[in-house]
Amino acid sequence: MGKTYDKILEIYKRIEKDDHNCFVTLCKDEALKQAEKIDNDIRDGKEVSSVFGLPFSVKDNICTKGIKTTCCSKMLKDFVPSYNATAVDRLLKNGAILIGKTNMDEFGMGSSTENSYFGVTKNPYDKSKVAGGSSGGSAAEIALGFTSFSLGSDTGGSVRQPASLCGVTGFKPTYGNISRYGLISYSSSFDQIGIITKKVKDLYDIYNIIGGYDNKDSTSSKNFKKVKTNDIKILKIGLPINLFEDKNLDDEVKNKVLDVAKTYKDLGFFVEEFYMENTEYIIPVYYIIASAEASSNLARFDGVRYGYCVKDAVSLDDLYKRNRSEGFGYEVKKRIMLGTFVLSDEHYESYYKKALRLKNIIKKSFNNTFLKYDLILSPVFPTTALNIGESKNNPLKTYLSDIYTVTSNLLGLPSISLNCGFDSKGMPIGFELIGKAFDENTVLDAARIYQEYFEKGDKNGI
Repeated sequence: MGKTYDKILEIYKRIEKDDHNCFVTLCKDEALKQAEKIDNDIRDGKEVSSVFGLPFSVKDNICTKGIKTTCCSKMLKDFVPSYNATAVDRLLKNGAILIGKTNMDEFGMGSSTENSYFGVTKNPYDKSKVAGGSSGGSAAEIALGFTSFSLGSDTGGSVRQPASLCGVTGFKPTYGNISRYGLISYSSSFDQIGIITKKVKDLYDIYNIIGGYDNKDSTSSKNFKKVKTNDIKILKIGLPINLFEDKNLDDEVKNKVLDVAKTYKDLGFFVEEFYMENTEYIIPVYYIIASAEASSNLARFDGVRYGYCVKDAVSLDDLYKRNRSEGFGYEVKKRIMLGTFVLSDEHYESYYKKALRLKNIIKKSFNNTFLKYDLILSPVFPTTALNIGESKNNPLKTYLSDIYTVTSNLLGLPSISLNCGFDSKGMPIGFELIGKAFDENTVLDAARIYQEYFEKGDKNGI
């Protein structure tokens, strides 16, 4: 066999011995067949793409033809799609090799991958801690070096937060720049397929391949622009100082991210503190709208057309109740109930409609901020990875911890998280850059320049 075949075979040997619980489905036979074909194409001198022969994984809420796509839920534990998501299709057509589907919080609801029907994913740096979520399986497997990149979904930080907690790079583009066709929706106006890699420089080619308009997706944008590495001009970075005053922000995380600001100054960037307005509304607005959309999107999962279905129902009413109560986990049911509450006739005006108005206010304040700054720099998560079980014991605190990441989803902005060192216990710390809509190139270039500088100069780097 050829080099690609041997490489893929070695990946599966490593995965099969691993106990971090990163993958829920492996597609070994299909991957080895594709690897064999790729070796033949290379021998025949065929023209290849930048991702040709690269192994990748896909979060288990992104559809893959003929391969289980369960959303890590009992409701869909046996669901096999008849089509690929557009992003997956574009990668396969360019010769990338799908290794398997990664673990996640059920239907993307959570930030620790503890809400998975298939069990928690363990952090690569400490197995007693979570990998983050909801794309925890993707982030952990990249940190462990199984594949070259992974596709995740990001509704409120679900790519960037686990990437931060696992010491890798997570990128969420502008809403609509990567097709959502084939992504099983949690919150349609916030969900975006994102990419997890080790290095920022690897994101350029992957993004250029999977990004772009898709007529199968009504939310797909025609403003997509391909990205390339640039000798970056001097940029203005805003540091939202009130976010650094959050009482839940760990001192070690805070100091590491402030060190990032100093590094950018050393690199010649203009960095300035500013007060970010309306931050007290971000979390409630996000969770009201996201839960409302979740209750609507998940209404179709009733076990009648497909999905989990009980065998001994005594009536149609009993069938619906039991299918959904037994098929969904606790966190999903909680958010469906919250969403149903805020959309009800008596509460629609007080909660959902008010949240939409506040979203527009937040958007206006951010538009004003971006008149002055090219990028916003902040932490990703207030602490390093939590102990397994810790977030379940204090769910409200976990929701509030999303303050740093959800704004990008509320406003559809591009953002990236990457490693900036470790705490005193050796756990990764990440920071985030948020850019203007459709300005992915600036976000990627600024992140790449920092990462290359950091890895040369910081002995405690990745």
